[in-house]
Amino acid sequence: MQDPGIRDWNFPRGIASVALMVGYAGEHGVPVARMLAGTSLTEPLLRDPDAQIDAQIELAVIRNLVRELADRPALGVEIGRRYRITTFGIFGFACVSSPTLGEAISFALRYLELSFTFCLPVAEWRAGEFVAWVHDELIPADVRQFLVERDVTAMHQVMSDLLGRHLPLARAEFRFPEPDYADRIEEVTVVPPRFGRPRNLFAIDPVVLDQPLPQANEQTWAMCLAQCRDLVHRRRARTGIAADVRELLVPGTEGFTAPPGIDSVARGLNMSTRTLRRHLDAAGTSYRALLDEVRRALAEEMLTTTPLSVSDVAIRLGYAESSTFIYAFKRWTGATPAAYRRERAVRR
Repeated sequence: MQDPGIRDWNFPRGIASVALMVGYAGEHGVPVARMLAGTSLTEPLLRDPDAQIDAQIELAVIRNLVRELADRPALGVEIGRRYRITTFGIFGFACVSSPTLGEAISFALRYLELSFTFCLPVAEWRAGEFVAWVHDELIPADVRQFLVERDVTAMHQVMSDLLGRHLPLARAEFRFPEPDYADRIEEVTVVPPRFGRPRNLFAIDPVVLDQPLPQANEQTWAMCLAQCRDLVHRRRARTGIAADVRELLVPGTEGFTAPPGIDSVARGLNMSTRTLRRHLDAAGTSYRALLDEVRRALAEEMLTTTPLSVSDVAIRLGYAESSTFIYAFKRWTGATPAAYRRERAVRR
């Protein structure tokens, strides 16, 4: 069993998904202004590959789409089919270069916040069957069926793209009642889908998971993994509770001081320590992980720009002993503080 690397759909995402839906709506006579109503988005922003938006913004666009094209059957399926590997940028490129479909799925789950999904898949490898449980319980009811159709279709489309052929499913089940356009869903699943079931799921033959992907490349895959890790880190740093905690951990203009403890941080955010831990856990991080990030950044700055001794740096970062700081710094960077300082001095 493998859970996704996130707890809910409310994570920052790129603009490509919104641009795709706006483009589809435009083909069916819906002006861009109506698709972006109620958001701060502009048409030029849709063409910015580096733009990042809140999930609630994409949700507002989705609601506009569903309202404007309410009379169009199988809307979720039609939209889902437009999500291709290239839609996902470096995330998609990492999937393409993965050794096998199984490795690509495992990677995608770890870095799901680089996708555009609202449904949260949980993968289960069973004897004779691979099952993806597709959770929709946290999705608002007014767009839930649309997003299940869109996300399941998009997942299937991407896996088919990875294999270079249509991926046959062994089972496909949905929580919502059978719609009039069930045949359109069956065009995707091939196997007759079942409706009104306890959970959404699709299953495939696990033999397919071990087949080498046509464009697998170990060096490219390693490079893409590193870029995805960096992208996730930068997105988390800019948004949400993690950014709020970092702001309190970084010292102000009065100079370097030992970072506050978790209880002080929680008070600064007007919440209990237990609530803060829960929020950080939901964001995929922890106070300890954020403290390490801040301490590392401060340590590197002090070692590079000040004459402070290693012992003084350790004290200012809140370490009781220099040896504890040296051990932590070596774990972060692979070098001791003294070696790091010498290397940076040589580079200058």
